[in-house]
Amino acid sequence: MAKNRRTGWIAAVALASMSCALASCSTDSAAERMPASAAASSAAAPAKAAIPALGAAAPVALPGLENVVTYDARLISGGVPEGDEGFDSLAAMGIKSIISVDGAEPDLVRAKAHGMRYVHLPIGYNGFDEARLLELTRATRDLAADGPVYMHCHHGKHRSAGASGAVAVSLGWMDNEKATALMKVSGTAPEFAGLYRCTAEARPLPAARIDAVSAKFPELTPPVGFVKGMLEIDEALDRLKAAEKAGWQPSPEKSPGKSPGRPSVVIAAEAGRLADALRLLIPSEHTKKAGADFAALLSAEQRRAQAFETLITSGERNPQTLSAAFKPIVGSCKDCHAKHRD
Repeated sequence: MAKNRRTGWIAAVALASMSCALASCSTDSAAERMPASAAASSAAAPAKAAIPALGAAAPVALPGLENVVTYDARLISGGVPEGDEGFDSLAAMGIKSIISVDGAEPDLVRAKAHGMRYVHLPIGYNGFDEARLLELTRATRDLAADGPVYMHCHHGKHRSAGASGAVAVSLGWMDNEKATALMKVSGTAPEFAGLYRCTAEARPLPAARIDAVSAKFPELTPPVGFVKGMLEIDEALDRLKAAEKAGWQPSPEKSPGKSPGRPSVVIAAEAGRLADALRLLIPSEHTKKAGADFAALLSAEQRRAQAFETLITSGERNPQTLSAAFKPIVGSCKDCHAKHRD
């Protein structure tokens, strides 16, 4: 049965016009189960959408989705679905399963309203270990039996691309060179060497190895607690400060195994880690209880950290420019500590 299902929908992807026609079909019962906002959005959204073409030279933007890239007819990478629009776009592509490698909580309510299943397996900007790769590989393989799988992080440029590339190689869907090329199409910055390494070192896995992994996939991996989140921020800041003192070169003690020829490798990963940790703390219960002033400080700091990450991944190497962008981040952290912790 699973083989027949795979054959059927893969053929539908190849025949784009037929896929679009099938994607427009719906039932009254499905509409009745959908929340009013989701139902209204679905009614207004286009009923047809083809999966972005294999081999496209650039990512595709769809309503509510950014950086959408097809790695295989069975695996699409991109940014987090934004609102009903994003889930409507996924539904129009025939997506029934979503894997999030982002740290934020998935939008389970909208996903279920659109008849989709979520699997939540977060990874970091430095890459991921073998255990996580095995989990991602089994989840992708099993879920792909029911149609194409959509894998996302936050913006769909770095982590989801790295995970998609490594998984596609592990499943024997492509070789390392092609997977790496697709990461570049997604926009993965060269500074995220750990993610590229995961794809470069991936190897096709035997079915028995994949079968040995648990098939109980979590729909939600709870975000880290507030205290742990603050420790993440402090550690990322310490490593960035060490890099600044070394002229924005990585510290060998802090970054074992990193190439001295790529000084921004650790910097980019730690900047991404800092921005992500701040983003995950903003909607936390602790932040809500701390009040609007604290939430505003966190939000402003997250924007600065995100801008710093963008500066690095854009290729900026001038130490003075990097220090000028980093200084306000350190300063605002001190101000926040004085007001809300010290």
